[in-house]
Amino acid sequence: MLINIIIAIGVFTVSYFLGSFPTGYLAAKIFKGIDIREHGSGSTGATNVLRIVGKVPGSIVLLIDAVKGAVAVSIATSIFTFNLFPTIPGEWQDYLIPLAALGAILGHSKSIWLNFGGGKSVATGIGVLLAMSWQVGLAAIAIFGISIAISRIVSISSIAAAMSVTVWMLLFDRPLPSVIFAIIGGIYVIWRHSTNIQRVIAGTEPKLGQKLESTT
Repeated sequence: MLINIIIAIGVFTVSYFLGSFPTGYLAAKIFKGIDIREHGSGSTGATNVLRIVGKVPGSIVLLIDAVKGAVAVSIATSIFTFNLFPTIPGEWQDYLIPLAALGAILGHSKSIWLNFGGGKSVATGIGVLLAMSWQVGLAAIAIFGISIAISRIVSISSIAAAMSVTVWMLLFDRPLPSVIFAIIGGIYVIWRHSTNIQRVIAGTEPKLGQKLESTT
């Protein structure tokens, strides 16, 4: 039992460090020689990189941030697919996968390399969802797409997608731990967007393609 707990802690830790990879920070340094945390919203996520650095760096950050989330979940999945640790019961899969997903999301938004700052976990969240359940991931992306087409505001669309995940987990009959992860993850993403919500209410939240000049 103890060895299984140690393995679970190891899965969470590896996932956290994968999520912690500071993609946006490095992209801004490489492409523009700036600290992205001092510009725009101060986030290291793909949206802020897109606004401040450009479309190509923003797209690269979006892709890598999603991939690191997917890889974290895939590591947890592979433990059971390839029976890497025979001592772990099969029913633990339902718990280890959401644990890995949570680790990646926390790592992205609270990176150890960025003094526990980072992005808002949307791209990494999409990556973990696609790896957990491609149906849920695609459904969340669809909600984001519909919302961005209507509002042209990334933060509103991200929140809408995050709020929808619990519904999709239930509709696609995912295990209870995954549903709980969706609830916690959705609340966390909304909380990470608290300053965006304030700007939406104030009417100052930039639309897609516009820049936010002041750091918040």
